[in-house]
Amino acid sequence: MFAVDVTAWPRCDAECSPQRGLYYHPSRHSAGQPIVAGWAFQWICQLGFARDSWTAPVDAHRLQPLDDTDQTAAGQVRALLARLPAGGPVPWLVFDAGYDSAQLSLDLAEASVVVLVRLRSDRCFYADPPPRPPGAGGRPRRHGAKFAFADPATWPTPTTTLVCHDDQYGTVTVQAWAGLHPKQHRHPGHGSRRPRPIVRGTILRVQVERVPAKTRPPKVLWLWWAGPAGLQPDLDLAWRAYVRRFDCEHTVRFCKQTLGWTTPRPRHPAQAERWTWLVLAAYAQLRLARQLATDTRLPWERPRPPGKLSPTGCGGRFRACCARSARRRVRRNLPDAPQAGPRAAAQDLPGATRRSRSQPPSPERSRARLQRHLSGPTISNKRRRPRSAASRHVHQVKSQA
Repeated sequence: MFAVDVTAWPRCDAECSPQRGLYYHPSRHSAGQPIVAGWAFQWICQLGFARDSWTAPVDAHRLQPLDDTDQTAAGQVRALLARLPAGGPVPWLVFDAGYDSAQLSLDLAEASVVVLVRLRSDRCFYADPPPRPPGAGGRPRRHGAKFAFADPATWPTPTTTLVCHDDQYGTVTVQAWAGLHPKQHRHPGHGSRRPRPIVRGTILRVQVERVPAKTRPPKVLWLWWAGPAGLQPDLDLAWRAYVRRFDCEHTVRFCKQTLGWTTPRPRHPAQAERWTWLVLAAYAQLRLARQLATDTRLPWERPRPPGKLSPTGCGGRFRACCARSARRRVRRNLPDAPQAGPRAAAQDLPGATRRSRSQPPSPERSRARLQRHLSGPTISNKRRRPRSAASRHVHQVKSQA
């Protein structure tokens, strides 16, 4: 299960940086609009059903200002499928409402993938037209009955219905209508006066009893499902897959705020691409170390079970994990060497003495330490710089005068 999303790297003040574009930004506005100038990167992250914010970023591609996000995403998905092992389960690709569901399904029709896209609540779809009566003339109909999301009177009987219970969302009702298609406005043959392609899929309506935050009433979720021929949609897997899509946004936010992905100010986009892959490599190291890190929390934070640390909590103990792994490698590679590490045994060295931590210092040593602390630094303790010949001559003349 993979999530595809686009995020912007704001470069509003870099007027000399090439290949900048205007992209959506959720928190920064320009002239009252949520638009910033900068670079856009399209990420693909592997998701899981565990209730945490960990993902596995597998690809990051910088978009050109004139690139189509749907076609670029289809190219990234095809490259990803070439790297996946053959004979595995059919991968699911989860998209947000900014992507065109019909265009993605058309571009990935030959690939064995499942496309799951969120739809806006004001969309309209159409069923297949009824068969023509014999002897009827004129152009054949291409669209049948209208299916409007905002008008329940246009909804036919659902093809499949699922009712399940979840401890976070309560009672979940999923309804499916198969064989619906939209009216295509963006397609490869646009402007050629040829018939528009008909892309059929399954419309899912998800209604939950409550949301985990309980700060607002839940809204209806509309999804588009399209998969290989002969594969029936799994309704329980579909709505849970889209819920886990938000983990990709948590990963992008963590890379920006904690790992400093957008903190540097490179001029050229090639530098931004190299830095992006370095950040993804650092995130991969944190993900691999999450089983080794220990929980270091503040007094008011809840304890985390072993192996369930968040990316922020794992980053706080990453240095200790690296040091522990380095000591293990030294002991494994040099079995006959003395104890490795910064605190080697002092008694192993000839003529060295080592005081135990549990043994208190002697009174003379404590008195000398207190005296040095009260007296402060003296001139004799400071390191003097050697004087040059000219400086010694001037000092000698001043002393004689």
